[in-house]
Amino acid sequence: MLLIKNARLCGETSGSADILVENGKIAAISEKIEETAEMAVINSTGLVVAPGLVDMHVHFRDPGFEYKEDILTGAAAAAAGGVTTCCCMPNTSPAADSVETVKYIVNKSKDALIKVLPYGAVTVGQKGDELTDFVALKVVGAVAMSDDGYSIQSAEQMRLALRSARDFGLFISSHCEDSDLAKNYAVNEGKVSRELGLLGRPAIAEDIMVCRDIMLAAETDARLHIAHVSTAASVEIIRLAKAAGVKVTAETCPHYFSLTEDEVLTQGSMARVNPPLRTTNDVEAIIIGIIDGTIDAIATDHAPHSEQEKSLPLAEAPSGMIGLETSLPVALTFLYHTGRLGLEGIITLMSTNPARILGIDAGTLLVGAPADIVIFDPDEEWTVRPDDFKSKARNTPFSGMKLKGKVKYTISDGVIVFRE
Repeated sequence: MLLIKNARLCGETSGSADILVENGKIAAISEKIEETAEMAVINSTGLVVAPGLVDMHVHFRDPGFEYKEDILTGAAAAAAGGVTTCCCMPNTSPAADSVETVKYIVNKSKDALIKVLPYGAVTVGQKGDELTDFVALKVVGAVAMSDDGYSIQSAEQMRLALRSARDFGLFISSHCEDSDLAKNYAVNEGKVSRELGLLGRPAIAEDIMVCRDIMLAAETDARLHIAHVSTAASVEIIRLAKAAGVKVTAETCPHYFSLTEDEVLTQGSMARVNPPLRTTNDVEAIIIGIIDGTIDAIATDHAPHSEQEKSLPLAEAPSGMIGLETSLPVALTFLYHTGRLGLEGIITLMSTNPARILGIDAGTLLVGAPADIVIFDPDEEWTVRPDDFKSKARNTPFSGMKLKGKVKYTISDGVIVFRE
């Protein structure tokens, strides 16, 4: 048994209370629960106790690219960041487009510190052509479908995929970029690309595909989730679609509300991500979308790469940055401590809403619920030192930055899986 004393509750349950955890579940929430000799006790005075974070967009690179990250190290990084459930994207090698690969991920995840749920690939090999067997992948554990890492360019294939997802009780998480416009350009098209003398990745490449996929979702009456929203126009398109009753949800990432394209000028390939960091105007639009509920979730798009890969020149280095161990502090620093969003709003975006979208039993502090809990100090200032990370990777643009908010404990199914 585990007893959390003097909890400042944040989530669906609020106020101050003690939490008793027994057999992996929340057994009681009450004032002054009496300690007994067999209980492990956490004194959370001055700390916030919230449902464990649910990150619905990570890349654990396993199978095939374990030198970057694997399921177990990715899960350890998640635990250090207060995350108790992660959803892995399918751009592995082989892609998670078969029963065998999804089962591999599910089976290896049984040894992870936290819950790891796989997405199934929408198309075979993520090539955008032939649809995978959605039912078979769902049966063995796929929580949803995505070709993230690649955008499905064919409207016909996306329409068929949305129909299939609708019929089989799934949703599609869409990576929205027109590949003819985006190509493999390293940075946002704009002042920074011009200063560097590089061709840029235009915002319209994202906006066009967000609009297309929303129209297809409306036409098929299917559930659509827009991944890693980065532009002001995409936020407005999603806002209008929701007002019209389209079954669309959306996520953004911490770097899209905290950093701009200017970061590339000082950090080079370390700030290369897909979609790219955008303008100050886009950052403000993302924050407004978070505040008004247009954006439903904050996910990391945790994308580990080796030091050798990220040391390549900007135009040659792979896109992506890690984020599991900094996501909550970045949200607290740039949303809570700036007065833009309260603690409850942050937990809703990082735990409650992702769990609701995924349809999983998580994201809440209620008696009988799984004891997936994060305990954090919202005010503690610390400096990001990637060498201290649990992840295999170090590719973060937040290195050396002072952030405000620190995870102290992470509890998964009643077990302490991270203690500062």
